[in-house]
Amino acid sequence: MGIGYTFRIARKLKAADGALLGVRLGRLCVRKDIPVSYVAAELGVTRQTIYNWFHGHAIICTTSVPEVKKLMSRIRAT
Repeated sequence: MGIGYTFRIARKLKAADGALLGVRLGRLCVRKDIPVSYVAAELGVTRQTIYNWFHGHAIICTTSVPEVKKLMSRIRAT
């Protein structure tokens, strides 16, 4: 799926606060090689929003948390 993640993105994810849901989502997507474009489409947000979540630059709004958790469960199951 997709072209994969760069070393730079993986390094930033490793350094980011793992307590944040967006960072955990990012780490999972890197581990499972799930493209940002797929995540963005599934959640109805932009790719930039996903990258901001991954790096901890933006917090996932409370109304989106259940959808993000469902998506993470589906990704884990693959």
